[in-house]
Amino acid sequence: MTDDRTADVLASIGPRLRAARERRGATLTGVSRATGIALSTLSRIETGRRRPTLEVLLRLAQEYGASLDELAGTTPAPPAGATTRRRRPDATDKSVLPLTRYVGGLHAHKHVLPAAAATAATAATADADAPPARPRQSSHDGYEWLCVLYGRLRLALGDQDLILGAGDVAEFDTRTPHGVANAGTDAPVEYLVMFGPQGEVLRPRTPPLGRTAR
Repeated sequence: MTDDRTADVLASIGPRLRAARERRGATLTGVSRATGIALSTLSRIETGRRRPTLEVLLRLAQEYGASLDELAGTTPAPPAGATTRRRRPDATDKSVLPLTRYVGGLHAHKHVLPAAAATAATAATADADAPPARPRQSSHDGYEWLCVLYGRLRLALGDQDLILGAGDVAEFDTRTPHGVANAGTDAPVEYLVMFGPQGEVLRPRTPPLGRTAR
């Protein structure tokens, strides 16, 4: 593995661990109790402020029922003709591409959520008038800026349900429970996430359109 690839893997560990935990419907507190890993350590790893040790990764892999390759995003492609294991209906194959490689401070990732056609087929056997399941929510220290690049994203933010399209931006305190899902069934949704520690802010250096600096 090249140095660049290693840096990419390390930078994506936090978001992948968070996604694995959310697929299990587990909270940081619950995982901390089950694994003996300090709550603060888990939070710092998921938010990219700390890199996990091999021991921590092994414990989390066991707790989440995943391999180290799956958590690192380095799972090799299955051989031709091999069968793939069936995923739970609420599981997602979210792809995470790190755009910054350092630990701590303001960092960015690109996320891709696949089309929800598979879950839509499952839902077809249920009540057609029933609303789709709300995305699982989590909360942690920090502040997040989210920008949709393509597709439609459902953002469950506290008691709010927002549908964001290409060009729409949301920012929020991540101590507010939040979760996302693909709001469409026929296309993926791509979005950028910038995350910073509590108190971090973006600082525009140009005036808004239509206004001139004084």
